[in-house]
Amino acid sequence: MSTPTPLIVNALGELQNPNASSETAGSLVQSSSDIRVDARTIADARASGLTAVTITLGYTLGDMEPYPHTLAEIGVWDRILQEHRADLRQVRTAGDILRAREEGRIGVVYGFQNAVAVGQDLDRVGEFARLGVRVVQLTYNQANHIGDGSMAAGNRGLTPFGRELVERLGEHHLMVDLSHSGENTCLEAARSATAPVSINHTGCRALCDLPRNKTDEELRLVAERGGFVGIYFMPFLTASGHPTADDVVEHLVHAVNVCGEDAVGIGTDGPVTAIDDLDVYRSALAEHVAERRRAGVGAAGERADTFPFVVDLRGVDQFRTLIRLLERRGWSEERIARVMGGNFVRYAERIWGN
Repeated sequence: MSTPTPLIVNALGELQNPNASSETAGSLVQSSSDIRVDARTIADARASGLTAVTITLGYTLGDMEPYPHTLAEIGVWDRILQEHRADLRQVRTAGDILRAREEGRIGVVYGFQNAVAVGQDLDRVGEFARLGVRVVQLTYNQANHIGDGSMAAGNRGLTPFGRELVERLGEHHLMVDLSHSGENTCLEAARSATAPVSINHTGCRALCDLPRNKTDEELRLVAERGGFVGIYFMPFLTASGHPTADDVVEHLVHAVNVCGEDAVGIGTDGPVTAIDDLDVYRSALAEHVAERRRAGVGAAGERADTFPFVVDLRGVDQFRTLIRLLERRGWSEERIARVMGGNFVRYAERIWGN
């Protein structure tokens, strides 16, 4: 008899159909009109067993004004959730994730991958919280006025404003996500935060020495303080840039060895719906990577030949495939359930409540 699919929470992913036209697939900045939550998106998410996912909205990079752009994208997602209310449920508390599963809907968590939309106005934290944002990543790859990203050469810690922002995020019970942050920014935020922090999508630097991955010191500190670490399905898992599902397992095993089995989960950084034509996508990807490099927002390990996903962990079977590999590794049903979603829910309870 097959093992029942556990609750699955993707701490950072996508909920859309990536099969856009070649004209838009290579664009550095996706506009609100490019977000495609269609029937296939929802059918694939259901078929995969996905319970909930943190999506990225608002300003991450580009030339637009961060604050108005972020408000506009929150409005776009509010409309998407309203249009698909039979299938999607906004997540504001940990209990909403469990209720989404009971109702047969997919939980959607609003998250930022860059906090620059706050500007210099800390009162915007409360505004974003009221609008449903629940995860705030402090930096993208580059430096901002909060701290240094993973590709910033200075490797500063938090700026004075950054320390105030971390405190304010805690007051409003929002997750402080340290994905993409520089090492010192991550360590300082984890030490100074009054509530546990997270790294929702990363790999382990001990296995692949690239800036987007986290050192054992960072992983351990976040876990020791009650936080959460999500492992991604990204090229940074191996030096070749072409990881397999087995490499994802190795990073999960290492993270559990460092952090313990109650602090680790998954944050794939990708969609459930697979790209149909990889040959067409390759040509768009080459321009996308080159444009990111020219704009100074790319990460070490991104190349024209590296897909931003693991080829044998994509599509509707990605979670079931990972579960089978973890079973073969000797992991118990209970540990697998924790890593596939239970740990994120328990962390969310500590931050958002029920």
